[in-house]
Amino acid sequence: MTDPQGTASAPTSAQTPETPATPLTPETAQAPEASGAAQPLADRVNNRSHRPSSEAFRDFVASGWDRTPLDATALDAAGFTPARREAVSRAFPGERLVIPAGSLKVRSNDTDYRFRAHSAFIHLTGLETDSEPDAVLVFEPEDDTHTVTLYFRPRAGADTEEFFSDSRYGEYWVGPRADLEAMRTMTGIATADSSTVDDVITKDLGAISVRLVRQADARVDSVIDLARSQVQADMEISLAGDAELAQTLSELRLIKDDHEISALREAVAITRAGFDNVVRSLPDAVAHRRGERVIETAFETAARTDGNGVGYDTIAAAGDHACTLHWIRNDGQVREGDLVLVDAGAEADSLYTADITRTLPVSGTFTDVQAKIYDTVLEAADAAFAVAAEHVDRPVRFREVHEAAMEVIATRLDEFGLLPVPAAEALSPEGQQHRRWMVHGTSHHLGLDVHDCAQARAEMYLDAHLEPGMVFTIEPGLYFKADDLLVPEEYRGIGVRIEDDVLVTEDGVENLSAGFPRTRAEVEAWVQGR
Repeated sequence: MTDPQGTASAPTSAQTPETPATPLTPETAQAPEASGAAQPLADRVNNRSHRPSSEAFRDFVASGWDRTPLDATALDAAGFTPARREAVSRAFPGERLVIPAGSLKVRSNDTDYRFRAHSAFIHLTGLETDSEPDAVLVFEPEDDTHTVTLYFRPRAGADTEEFFSDSRYGEYWVGPRADLEAMRTMTGIATADSSTVDDVITKDLGAISVRLVRQADARVDSVIDLARSQVQADMEISLAGDAELAQTLSELRLIKDDHEISALREAVAITRAGFDNVVRSLPDAVAHRRGERVIETAFETAARTDGNGVGYDTIAAAGDHACTLHWIRNDGQVREGDLVLVDAGAEADSLYTADITRTLPVSGTFTDVQAKIYDTVLEAADAAFAVAAEHVDRPVRFREVHEAAMEVIATRLDEFGLLPVPAAEALSPEGQQHRRWMVHGTSHHLGLDVHDCAQARAEMYLDAHLEPGMVFTIEPGLYFKADDLLVPEEYRGIGVRIEDDVLVTEDGVENLSAGFPRTRAEVEAWVQGR
């Protein structure tokens, strides 16, 4: 990649053709003046670069650019975000709300991770892909409602230092950003330059309640905290207010609107393409010393080509690695006769993610023991689906989906002779012995986050009744670790999980991932290429 420090900033006084740098030796290392330590540390990254800095260059580089305003059209989500913002406004009348997108994060030295905004910011603005670092969405109270403004860093002029010199934000380096009018067209939200946002979010803080989405942008957190301390605000009350805002924004996403459901369908479709790549990659995976990495790469090729990338780190776990629930190192071998558990989800450009798991027989056929375990997990998943569909006839709580799967798991483990107590006793709150082989839950909400709505209250999540528009996973599993002395030897090193994405509808539930092979026969045919 192009060296991001080859910029047009002025040369430092510590190292020029007239004053060459002193080579580092043990002696100069102990003598800062001799080694040029007067140069600020932050400037030293530029020492490797030849940087144009003449006035002639500056004048010339700033001229001759077509600065016609960028074309812009409304985002797909723009028709849905006003209702989301209105719901937030109604929840906090008379209060200022501050929702940052977040800032760029350094990956190493002068390179950043690819940017992904905070999910609450995405949900309320509809922005996609890598938009919009350092932006802040502000709800300003006005009468019985709020005026909402998106503060962001707009496109800089070609005559500015930023345009050609700033490797983090400059258009010459990272491409054009939207101007104020284009962003207003895209989002349907009033826009302003983020250079003014600090004054806006701290104005009259002693006389107005301000709630902040914390841990999205450390700089904004500091600005608000400093302002609160200056007016001697009660920090415990302030932080409780911030937490309530996060809770409300999380619970707002429990019921998906039509745009969100469409975005999730797209993510599932991209994920299917990724899994097809995985199946095709199995022979190459077996041949490679890090076959799990071959599988991971096969999936992520589709996720990045057709979407924004992966929604979370891909789990490509062969053999005993499948019994490590969040195995993401993916550096193991893939062997004939083993199962490989692939838990992966593509994130669409909308930033909604799928979350699918399939357990594949590397050789194309399950062994008898593998088949027994797989069929048990599939039976548990089917039981969870059946209970979820009962919401049409009776109120069904979210926790019942898990309970239905666990009843199957406990019953079958008892039949296998693995439980130290009868299944009924294990299923009691005082028992739970069956959970040794499935310690995770069966379901979680899905959307902008793979574990969506995580700040919701228990009564809105585990204890909530299923409602149309909810999207969640069903993902039971069984995991028999290689060093588990309480199971027969032939079980050891086998891990199975089956995970689908489920939409609650008016007349039941829809398996959004129904197009994926799921039964044992279907999976075998998939791997065998039939």
